[in-house]
Amino acid sequence: MIYENVEIGKNSSIGEYVVIEKGVIIGDNVTIGHHVVIKEDTVIGDNVKIGSLISLGKRPTTNKKMARKPVSTLAPLKIGHNVTIGDHVVLYRGVMLADDVYIGDLASIREKTIVGEASIVGRSATVENNTVIGKRVTIQTGSYVTADMTIEDDVFIGPCVSSSNDKYMGEGNYRHQGPIIKKGAKIGNNVTLLPGVEIGEEAVVGAGAVVTKRIHSNTTCVGNPAKTLRK
Repeated sequence: MIYENVEIGKNSSIGEYVVIEKGVIIGDNVTIGHHVVIKEDTVIGDNVKIGSLISLGKRPTTNKKMARKPVSTLAPLKIGHNVTIGDHVVLYRGVMLADDVYIGDLASIREKTIVGEASIVGRSATVENNTVIGKRVTIQTGSYVTADMTIEDDVFIGPCVSSSNDKYMGEGNYRHQGPIIKKGAKIGNNVTLLPGVEIGEEAVVGAGAVVTKRIHSNTTCVGNPAKTLRK
């Protein structure tokens, strides 16, 4: 179903069983697959490729147990130019994707998250809310990016990396803070990053490491807990 007050640019194609709500703006040369839901006020740039079975601009929900309730007022989802979005993706309202971003199949990105220019969020990766991802970042398959996390430009995150933001696991006595990964750092497969740790610029974290404290710039660390191997 397409509302009358939807703007659709030139040479754009829309698949079957697509729902486009009011106020949506779609740029030129956009391709939209089948069974896509585009929620109200979503903005899609030019030359965007959108797969099938996707939800764009979803609002967050909650229940009584959740300590951190999602905010009710969120800006519309904004998708830049030349973005590619795979199948079965969920992008929440309040997300901003810069130009040339690639989102793999089955990925999910929560509200109030920014993904910088030419970055990649891989297949089945999860990015939680209040997160900033810089330019040219790679987040590979199955990684979990916690809420309140900062990832600077040119960072590489390998498959199945896990991060956390609550040191005391729901006790309510810790200000949530995810890891801070500085420019050019590289995180190996299956690394675990504890709340609030800082990974310095150009640092390398070896596969399987558990990072419990700050890793200095231009160092390599390995192990559980992670220890500096060399500078």
